[in-house]
Amino acid sequence: MSAMMGKTLVLIGVLFVCIGLWLWSGSRLPGWLSWLGRLPGDMAIERDHVRFYFPIVTSLLLSVVLTVVVWLFGKR
Repeated sequence: MSAMMGKTLVLIGVLFVCIGLWLWSGSRLPGWLSWLGRLPGDMAIERDHVRFYFPIVTSLLLSVVLTVVVWLFGKR
């Protein structure tokens, strides 16, 4: 069972890397996902030549959603 869990975690990691590279390349999210990363509570600080952005609330929301999905599909 642990080998299957390891493969699943690697697959999820590769998926996140692909999504990150796609977003980093300048592609935008579809209209129905445009709220992602712009929730109240996400930190955005912009100064002269520095831009700091940390989506705290978006991260928490995605964590809860992924936890529920894994919990639902993990039950057998």
